[in-house]
Amino acid sequence: MKSKIKFLRRTGNRFSKLGRGRKKKQKWRNPTGRHNKMRAKERNYPAVVSIGYGTDKSDRGRFNGKKMKLVFNVKDLESVGKDEVALFGKIGNRKKIEVLKKAKEMKINVHGINIEKFIKVKSKPAKEKK
Repeated sequence: MKSKIKFLRRTGNRFSKLGRGRKKKQKWRNPTGRHNKMRAKERNYPAVVSIGYGTDKSDRGRFNGKKMKLVFNVKDLESVGKDEVALFGKIGNRKKIEVLKKAKEMKINVHGINIEKFIKVKSKPAKEKK
């Protein structure tokens, strides 16, 4: 496991009001300014906060150690193996209900959906328009 990086403000070492010798004052502020080297992410300058910084790249596309498989229809669901988790792509409710029923029947894990609850809520008949 990597050690956690502490992101510090650009000029935090200069002034006590920005945290020099005062841990509580050491807060992150995004670097701004036209010639700011940190903002430009130049080499040999401190790291800038960004989404996914320092995450383990080898674990992409996995959930609890199991590989994820995109599913758009019932045919795609049949290609999901035992050590894989189904993950829905852009899919409408009607087709999603069909695929979920098949997944429940085949005992396949689906990421981010409670199968019974979803089918119960979404499969209610639509109210008739007057």
